[in-house]
Amino acid sequence: FETIRDLMRSNVDALIALDEVGETIAHSLVTWFSKERNQMLIDRLEALGLSMKSSLYVEDSEHPLSGSSWVLTGTLPNFSRQQATEKIEAIGGKVTGSVSKKTSFVLAGESAGSKLQKAQKLGVQIVDEAGFTALLDQNA
Repeated sequence: FETIRDLMRSNVDALIALDEVGETIAHSLVTWFSKERNQMLIDRLEALGLSMKSSLYVEDSEHPLSGSSWVLTGTLPNFSRQQATEKIEAIGGKVTGSVSKKTSFVLAGESAGSKLQKAQKLGVQIVDEAGFTALLDQNA
């Protein structure tokens, strides 16, 4: 969601579609944002100058990997996890902590463990560091 207002307008189904958001959290968010006192709190905070726009929002949603979901596992020889995460977010992707059927790619480094095994079991596309770099370069 680009802004807090976008989140406020969302529904349970849209929230459940996000990685790491289950039914309980989705219902809690929708309920919280539906209360007038909470809407007024958001209004007051914005009036005081608080910016509630995501710093991760990518204007160029035309990138082929925009919207992709990534999980990092193992050690990458040439990237820190933070650097890999920043590269993924820069093209509109997101990094999550666990593999699920919603995961687009697993970036697997050396000594990858159970996340790699789960990705293989679920048929998630697995890329190594060279493949990751190639994907970024090819879709730049």
